[in-house]
Parts: sequence; structure tokens; C-alpha cells
Amino acid sequence: MSLASIPCVVSCGGAAKSAPVVKAVALPPANPAAVSKMVQGVQAAKDPGGRTRAIALLREAIAIDPNLWEARYDLGVVLAQAGDLAGAAEQLAVASKLAPDAEDVAVALGEVRRRRGEHKVAADALGDFVSDHANAVDARTLYVAALRESGQVDKAIAQAREVLVRRPGDASALAELALCHLAKNERDTAALLAKQAIDANAKSALAHRAAGLVALANGDDAAAFVEFRKASEADPRDTTARLNMGAVLLRAGAFAKAEEQYRAILQIAPDDNDAAVGLAAALRGESDAQHPGKLEEAQKLLEKVLERDPHHVSALFNMGVLHADFLKHPGEALPYFKRFLTDAPSDHPMRPEAERYLSATSTAAPSPTPAAQPAPKGSGSAPRPKGGAR
Repeated sequence: MSLASIPCVVSCGGAAKSAPVVKAVALPPANPAAVSKMVQGVQAAKDPGGRTRAIALLREAIAIDPNLWEARYDLGVVLAQAGDLAGAAEQLAVASKLAPDAEDVAVALGEVRRRRGEHKVAADALGDFVSDHANAVDARTLYVAALRESGQVDKAIAQAREVLVRRPGDASALAELALCHLAKNERDTAALLAKQAIDANAKSALAHRAAGLVALANGDDAAAFVEFRKASEADPRDTTARLNMGAVLLRAGAFAKAEEQYRAILQIAPDDNDAAVGLAAALRGESDAQHPGKLEEAQKLLEKVLERDPHHVSALFNMGVLHADFLKHPGEALPYFKRFLTDAPSDHPMRPEAERYLSATSTAAPSPTPAAQPAPKGSGSAPRPKGGAR
């Protein structure tokens, strides 16, 4: 599930959607003026060019009535779509306190935390929610993804089975279960589960993404690409599928085709950091004497990513590679590699390359890294193929 697929709590006609019963917090009646602003904000958000106005209107609604959790939820979703994950997390966390039984809020907050890389935090909060709301299947499915991403694979498998008890044959749960077994390197089981997920729902983007990742793990990039394309066809706003397609194309050296995929993502989500990093890698691969502007665009893309997220490790590594190997400024590259080594996980596949740069003398720049050609299963040079609920 993606944040783009999470609806605002007010319908197109402006009538409020029935909200979950809130047992833990007794709130006063909503201020009518705040509700009016909220409805206007939701309507504005439906226009791709109205996001700024929507954010302003929703903030006005909250200023009038700070307890209007629906407005905070809507604002959180819109901010997340705009790439302001910190602001989204703040609003959704308050909404969660005001409406602790609202599953939509719990799911949206979990999604934002996952996108910020806070997988354990997301898993812990979703675990608390499903322990109090045993039949909250959407939240439990996202809980499976967060557990898997935080390394708690066996626990994720147990929770996926709990989802299937409550919703037998659920394609999303089967796909998540496939990804769990893939994480354990049980590829045959993963492949079988991914097929079951597709059989259960041939239009499930998540099921096709899971099948694509299984194919990728088996070294079949062509089959993986086909599945990722099916995922994007099933859900045209499924940016994860396009990210995966772009990663496969980068690995194949099809930089122009990869550029198309990343630009398509940025049309849907202009502030998608992973897509911006992928586009920078594609442009870098296309650069030559006849296209010097591509390196300049790649640099600007990475600068914007690091403005939004100074700790984005792929952007840090790519900026270092850009300066060292393409712009021929090794001295300017070193700070980026230092920041990368500070922020990147200890098992990140590009750590040896960054360490190699730092160990080089100031007068002898290291030989060009193969960063423009992503290593199998993705590397720090471009966003890695992804799976799981979004």
C-alpha cells in the first residue's frame, strides 16, 4: 500500500467519512470552521497543482481546531506525498494520539516511518496497534513488512500467517510472506508464494513486485523486469515498481530507458529521493562530451536530495562518485564519502569503495568506481530494488 493510495478522510463531495470509534480520547465536537477548511484542503489536494494550497488550508484547519485529528491525518498524507516526511510524521503522530483506534492513521504513520528508514520504530508501533486491534488486517499486513525490514523475519512470517487466518488467500499477505522467505534465501518457497499471490489477485502490484524480486534473486533480470512492468500496469502510481524497473535497466546499462522510468516517477512524486538518485545515476551514465549538461543536472538532483535528507546514503555516495570520477574533483568528493561512512550500515555493499577513496592520497585520485553500473541486487550507486507494502 502506498501513501498515494490512502484516501483523505473527506470524500469528493465534502461529506465526512465515518470515522472509527475513539475509545481512549473524548474529544469535543469539531469546530465547523475548521471542518470547512479541511474540506477545502482535501479538494485542493485532488489537483496535482493544488498541493501547496491544500497544505495551507489544512494547517488553517488545525490552527482553528487542534483536536481535529482528521485534518492532521490529511495533512500528514499530503506532506508525505510532497516529500516532507518529518512534517508528515509529526502530524500523524499527533493524529494517532487523538484517534488511537483509527487504522488509517496507524497505517499512514507506519508508512512514513518506513520511508524514513525507521523500520523498528514502525514495527513497534504497528505491533502495539494490532495487539489492541486484532482484526486490523491492513495494519497487520504493514506490520509484517516493517518486521521484515527491521530484520525480524521469523516474527514477520508468524504475523503474515495471522493475516491469512483472518483473510484467507489475501494477495498482499502472500506476497509479504514470499518476501519473508526470500529474505531467508528460501527462494523456492518464495517463488511458490509469489505465484499464489498472483493467482489470488493478478492485478496486485505487490504480488508482481514480489515475483520480480524473486526472479532478480535468481539472476533472471528479464523476468524480473516483466514482473515489475506488470506491477506498474496494475497500479500506475506504484512508484516502487518503477524504481525496480529503473534499477534493472541501470544494471543493464540502458541508461536512457532508466531515465524514462525515473522521470515518470518524479512526475507522480516530485520529491521522491530514490527516484532522484536513480535519475542522477542514469544521467551520469549518459554523459559524454556531447552531453555535458547531464552531469550538471545530476549534481543538482543530488544536491536537492541532500537538502531534503542530509543522511541519504545513496545520494552521499553518488555525489562523491560524481565529483571524484566525472567532475574530476577528488578533494570535493572526500567529505561526501566521509559522511557516507558515518551514516551507512556496516554491511552496505559500497563501504569498501568509499573506504578506498578515503585511503587514497590527495594527489592520486582513485581509479573510477563502477558505480554507474549497479552491482547485482542493487548497490549504493542507485536505489536498490524494493518490495513490500507501500
